[in-house]
Amino acid sequence: MPADSQRVARALVRRFVERFPDEAAARCEALSPNEIVEVLGVLDDAQAVTVVGRLRHDVAAEVVELLPEAAFRRIVPALEPAQAAPMLARLDRETRERRLALLDAPVAKELSDLMTYPPDTAGGLMDPRATTFRAEATVRQAEARLRRLGRKWIQQVFVVDDDGRLVGTVPLQDLVLAPPRERLEPLMQRNPPAVSATSPQSEVVEVLEQHHLPSVAVIDFEGRLVGVIRQEGLIAAAEAEATADLLTMVGAGKEERALSGPALAIRKRLPWLQINLVTAFLAASVVGLFESTIAQFTALAVLLPVVAGQSGNTGAQALAVTMRGLALREIRVRQWFRIAGKELLVGAVNGVAVALVTSVAVYLWSGSGGLALVIGTAMVASMVIAGLAGASIPMILTTLGQDPAAAASIILTTVTDVIGFLSFLGLATLAAGLL
Repeated sequence: MPADSQRVARALVRRFVERFPDEAAARCEALSPNEIVEVLGVLDDAQAVTVVGRLRHDVAAEVVELLPEAAFRRIVPALEPAQAAPMLARLDRETRERRLALLDAPVAKELSDLMTYPPDTAGGLMDPRATTFRAEATVRQAEARLRRLGRKWIQQVFVVDDDGRLVGTVPLQDLVLAPPRERLEPLMQRNPPAVSATSPQSEVVEVLEQHHLPSVAVIDFEGRLVGVIRQEGLIAAAEAEATADLLTMVGAGKEERALSGPALAIRKRLPWLQINLVTAFLAASVVGLFESTIAQFTALAVLLPVVAGQSGNTGAQALAVTMRGLALREIRVRQWFRIAGKELLVGAVNGVAVALVTSVAVYLWSGSGGLALVIGTAMVASMVIAGLAGASIPMILTTLGQDPAAAASIILTTVTDVIGFLSFLGLATLAAGLL
């Protein structure tokens, strides 16, 4: 092309970008990354920044990887950090660090910080390489790009608006079956579930449980798509959430692992063991109140663990079901009356069934009808109260803004022991004439 024609063509391209930057970015996205780099070479720096800032993040990532070093140093620092970070995050680690090394240290540090999320958040679980398209893109364009990327794990593509905000998703099977000239807009499922990059993994698990998704979109505070949590990430989040609650319930720290050092294990476990010791003394003091009754009827001492054990197991069952419901967001605190009513009924029915067997066994062992009546009555009362406590303690801790996994089991153990001892020994004292 003659020099004059080249100047005219460049002027027309610059004029078009200046007047229609969004349209220019959309047109560029139909080109290959190398062709986009050639177009950027025609523009001045301000216009190049305008175009790159309007490209979808996955396209922009391919472009910034191919930019000549001099152009990269000029364009990337001129972008908003919130725009540049998601682009660079999509590069593999080695390429990303090599590109960041081209920038001034303060700029590189700012971008690195923006790309770092805590490991127990959605941002820490996500894959930043989300495949995105605009709503006006055709099925043919989308398929051609997917073939070029060659990513086998893609199950759905994300549709974004001109500002990179998530507006919909298109399942891969719908994309494959649609006519080549069809646009993505009528195919997409609007307002798909998404989580914020700073959301805790418990929220990710909640979305997984509610919607049964193969992947979950991750957005920033302005609704822009920054990544995707794929199925393996969702499974990892669910496992981490479940094991963290399990560890906390028994007084071990969430950070502790099977091969953790003794110092960490001692530091995390010892405080809860000391608290448990205090509650054990509280239960023992209840027994001490009825020392004279136990001295008079030594059979009571033999039967104490039976009542306490059954009430403890009843409470633990109710606690486990309620904790699971809270963790998976199946229930809310406002449903306490419904949950408590169910556990009262379950505790009463199970209590009567266990009490009948216990009463018969105690009568055959001791020959005392009074003792059989006392332990049967105490069994029903303690199991009903234990079931109610198991359902209520996590709800109360949640209402107070505390983690129910941290202290629920220790509080429940104290309650069930105290109630079991108090009901059995108290009734024995009142009915001493029948023993």
